[in-house]
Amino acid sequence: MTDYLVPLILLTVCCLALRKKENAYNILIGGAADGLKLLLTLTPTLILLLTAVTMLRASGAVEVISAYLAPIFRCFGIPPETAILVLIRPISGSAALAIGADLMTRHGVDSIIGRTVAVMLGSTETTFYTISVYFGAAGIKKTRYTVPAALIADFVGFTVASLTVRLLF
Repeated sequence: MTDYLVPLILLTVCCLALRKKENAYNILIGGAADGLKLLLTLTPTLILLLTAVTMLRASGAVEVISAYLAPIFRCFGIPPETAILVLIRPISGSAALAIGADLMTRHGVDSIIGRTVAVMLGSTETTFYTISVYFGAAGIKKTRYTVPAALIADFVGFTVASLTVRLLF
């Protein structure tokens, strides 16, 4: 089905353009040009975000920060082993998946840690990535209350995920 999706969309656009007696080729080229303009506005933000994540992981800063925050996470019922996931998930989805896979390999998929990681990955968002993409596309420069509210929502998601796994298993 998915193999036919793009040709079907192109055929639909062409049929609609013919029906309205418009130039389908120019419409498609205009859409592609708009897509490239959007890509150019998003690229610097994404490069900066990915560079920051790589630098934090490579420098060992994430591990040091997670070691200091482990007692706080324990107070909220979040296993300290998942502290690094809590720190990385709002920044990078791919890095969070890699960390999650590593935690599941080390502790086992059916362990409390493994199940907590799985629920955390499914119940939280890559906040900074999402904000940079959507706000960058819309041209919004000031995030105002969005970042604090989103980070609070992520932390609540992590806490509820951890408590849910402990109650169910």
